[in-house]
Amino acid sequence: MINPSHQERPGKIQTPPISSRPWAGAFIIMAGIVALLLGIGLSVSYGAADIPLATVWNSVLHFNAELTQHQIIHDIRMPRVLGGALVGACFAVAGAIMQGMTRNPLADSGLLGLNAGAAFALAICFALYPGLSYTYLIVISFLGAGLGAGLVYGFGSFSKGGLTPARLVLAGAAVSALLAALSEGVALYYQIGQDLAFWYAGGVAGTKWQELKVLFPLVGAAILVAIVISRSITLLSLGDDVARGLGLRTGWIKTIGMLVVLLLAGVAVSVVGAVGFVGLIIPHLTRYLVGVDYRWIIPCSAILGSLLVVLADLAARLVNPPFETPIGALIALVGVPFFLFLALKERREL
Repeated sequence: MINPSHQERPGKIQTPPISSRPWAGAFIIMAGIVALLLGIGLSVSYGAADIPLATVWNSVLHFNAELTQHQIIHDIRMPRVLGGALVGACFAVAGAIMQGMTRNPLADSGLLGLNAGAAFALAICFALYPGLSYTYLIVISFLGAGLGAGLVYGFGSFSKGGLTPARLVLAGAAVSALLAALSEGVALYYQIGQDLAFWYAGGVAGTKWQELKVLFPLVGAAILVAIVISRSITLLSLGDDVARGLGLRTGWIKTIGMLVVLLLAGVAVSVVGAVGFVGLIIPHLTRYLVGVDYRWIIPCSAILGSLLVVLADLAARLVNPPFETPIGALIALVGVPFFLFLALKERREL
């Protein structure tokens, strides 16, 4: 455990000791990448038609469009698995940033209404403007996530005593239920329930290369920005007063961080639907392993989040073959008990 102490100029608050384990972070990144590559290989290999790993590797190095198995790998399974990896990184990094900026251990894009807001915006889009390109769907999801976040923080700010973690989660649950009900109403009125069923259930089965070409630069840029501001998020996690005393422009950092969260949440929902708990579980696990330094938390969360969604998608195809179980339901089996544990722990500490 490393506890660096920096000497500050007179008039400034001295930086508090920051618990971090760089060796653990480096190990997680290296081992996580290996595990992720193995998980991607297994996920591409197993499905309705099992394909040997040697064939998967051969299709990557020497793709032959005349072979049926190569077509299945290239056109169906690879986009699906890579989309799942991107979605996992999006949810996990978004959750880590939210928990760091708000100092709220229960913060998650699903629990705070961002996912429901993006899904509601997609419902409006499917009803009024069907056939839009995927780029426009991402923009709509981004705006919807912003609507959800605005409603949650707006309603939560009316509570007496300020925005405590429990009140913020309650506001998020209320707003999510409201937006979900409105989405259902839009689906019934415009008869688009079948189109929205995929987003409600959660899954990456429909991911295509055209979508990934849009996703990769957006997600890569957002995670890069998150890494750049990671030290500032670490200071914010110590408290606004400490961060300001150290010369941090908290308003700018929070604005940039929130834009990154909205982009990541909007992109993820546009691919996989309103899947929750990834951004809740992974940052907590990462902090337990590497400490509270977000310079390690953010990249490690991205890798572990990708691994979780890839493995969940693989399990979704193996639980009840040849049918698929929604990955949102599988992740919720772990996420709900974890959330209840955190909620009870938070209550005991109040």
